[in-house]
Amino acid sequence: MQRPWYRQFWPWFLIVLPMCAVAASLYTFYLASSGADSMVVDDYYKKGRAYNKDLTELKRAAELKILATLSYQDGVVTIKLDGAHNPREGIRVNFTHPTLEKQDHNLVMTTDAAGVYRERLDSPLIDGAWHLQIEAIDGNWRIQKRITLPIADSLLINAGS
Repeated sequence: MQRPWYRQFWPWFLIVLPMCAVAASLYTFYLASSGADSMVVDDYYKKGRAYNKDLTELKRAAELKILATLSYQDGVVTIKLDGAHNPREGIRVNFTHPTLEKQDHNLVMTTDAAGVYRERLDSPLIDGAWHLQIEAIDGNWRIQKRITLPIADSLLINAGS
């Protein structure tokens, strides 16, 4: 006498394979819908038009021969600027991570008595690649560079490079 179908291997094997595919597709749908892609820009036209303004600011920094010396030790960002800029003006410093938007840091810094910009971060910068952007508070000039942390001692950032 033959065993009933539910006690045989092959019917269950044939049922389990499609069930695994359904479970995997539901999990894939959950992953795709649970988070938005932060790299996609909604106002791409406005960003494209602003690109020309960015080039003007970079050229202005090259004309002023601005040179920044950056150091990052124990959660403190220190920047020394040289060149034909106003030494008393504030600057905006943006550390932008290529993939982790929540790790980005946007700082507004002013000089101390020695003319050095110094700020302690609330949360430390993680090691790896970063896009650094330093600009005048009025938007007159801008320098930027792709950097890799940690920095051994200090890093020179030259306008126009």
